[in-house]
Amino acid sequence: MTTVHLARTLSFRDDPAIAGPTAVVFRERGAVVVGDDGRIAFAGAASDLPEEHRAAPVIDHGRALLTPGFVDTHLHFPQWRMLAAPGRDLLEWLERFTFREEARYADRIHAEMNAEIFLDRLVENGTTSAAVYSSSHAVACDALFAAAEKRGMAIATGKTLMDRACPETLRDDPERGIAESAALIGHWHGRGRARYVVTPRFAVTSTETQLRLAGELVRDHPTVLMQTHLSESAREIETVRALFPRAASYTDVYDRFGLLGPRSLFGHAIHLDEAECARLSQTGSVVVHCPTSNCFLGSGLFDIGRLCDPDRPVRLGLATDIGGGTSWSMLATQGRAIEVARLVGAELDATRAFWLATLGNARALGLEAEIGALEPGRFADMVVIDPRATPVLAARDDLSESLEDLLFALAILGDERAVRSTWIAGRLAHEKPQQPETAR
Repeated sequence: MTTVHLARTLSFRDDPAIAGPTAVVFRERGAVVVGDDGRIAFAGAASDLPEEHRAAPVIDHGRALLTPGFVDTHLHFPQWRMLAAPGRDLLEWLERFTFREEARYADRIHAEMNAEIFLDRLVENGTTSAAVYSSSHAVACDALFAAAEKRGMAIATGKTLMDRACPETLRDDPERGIAESAALIGHWHGRGRARYVVTPRFAVTSTETQLRLAGELVRDHPTVLMQTHLSESAREIETVRALFPRAASYTDVYDRFGLLGPRSLFGHAIHLDEAECARLSQTGSVVVHCPTSNCFLGSGLFDIGRLCDPDRPVRLGLATDIGGGTSWSMLATQGRAIEVARLVGAELDATRAFWLATLGNARALGLEAEIGALEPGRFADMVVIDPRATPVLAARDDLSESLEDLLFALAILGDERAVRSTWIAGRLAHEKPQQPETAR
C-alpha cells in the first residue's frame, strides 16, 4: 500500500565537504511517499505533496528526523558477541577470541540462528544495509544471505579466505576457498538485493597463491565487491613486510594481485605512506574508517584530513567494525569519527558524518542508485531518529540553533536509543515503544 511519511527529512545529493550546502536536502516538514513496490515515489516538502498521493495513509513522525537508513561498510558477522573482548593488540585479539568464535560457524544451525540475531542488531540501530565479513565456512555465508533475503535487506557479504596463520578449523585450501566463493557468487550475487564480496581476510592470513586466485575471481566477476584489511596496526604491518619482502608496501601487496579498484574496500588503513595514498586514490579504491575499533584495539588514529587531500583524494567509508568496534550504532560511530578527527587536527563536521553514513557509504558499495538517499526510485530504506530520545539529548536539543547543531548532538550523544523506527523497502523492520516527546 502506498504510504506517506511526514517528518523533518534529511538527505544528500553529494558530499557536502566538496559540493557545499546545495548537497544537503533538509526539510522542516517533509514528505516521503513509499509505493507498494517498496521504493520511494515522491520526496519533497509536505506542502508539495502531489494530489495523487493525498488520499494515501499517513504516518506522521512529528519532529523526528527521517533519513536514509544507515549503511555500514565493514563489520564481522561471526564476531557479534565479541564487543569488549580484550587483547593487547589486533593479532593477540584474533588469536585469543576471534578465531575460536568464528570456528563455531561451521555449524549451519548455529550460523542460521546467529544470522537472525545479527540482523536484528543492525535494524535496531537503524542500519539497513552493510558490507559484512562472514567466517571461512560457506554455510555461514549462505545463512546470512538467506536471513537477509527474508527481510528484503541489501547485504553484501562473502566467505572469508584464509589459508595460513589461523587454526585448522578455519583454514582454506586456496583452490577450494575460491571454488566455494565462485559457487556462492553464482547462487547469490545479484539475487534480489544480495551482493557478493570476495573476502581475503588480510595479507597475514593469505598466501600469494590465495591472493592471486582472489584477484582472478574479482577479474572474472567484475560486478562483485572485494574487501580486506589494510595497515591496521604496527605489528601487523611488520608481519606483512616479512611475509612479502618484494612488495613496496602493504598496499602494494594487494595491488600486485589485482585487488585495488573502485569496488575494493580496505578496512582501517591508518598507517599509510604517501605512495600508498596516491595509489589508492589513482585506482578509486575505498578506505573504510573504523574509529571505535581503532581506538579500542589501540591501533592508531585515522587522519581523515590527510586521506582527503584534494590533490589525491582517497574515497572514504565509515563503519562500526563489530566486533573490534565497540558500538553497533552508526550514530556513535559518527561521534567517535568526529572526535578522532579533532585529535589529529582535522575537521569532520556532523553533516558530513551523516553523509558518510548514508549516501557516502552507499557510493562506496556501488549502490547509490538503490539506497543512501531519499529520492524517487530508490528503495525506501529509512530510519526515524528522535533527537529528544533521552533526557540528555532533549536538554541538548533545546540549545540547537541549526541543522549542524542537531546532527552534532545526535552523533556525540546518540545511539540505538535515538532510533525510533527502521524501515526496509518501505516495511517496518523495527519500532521501539513510543514515549511522549520531551517538552521543550
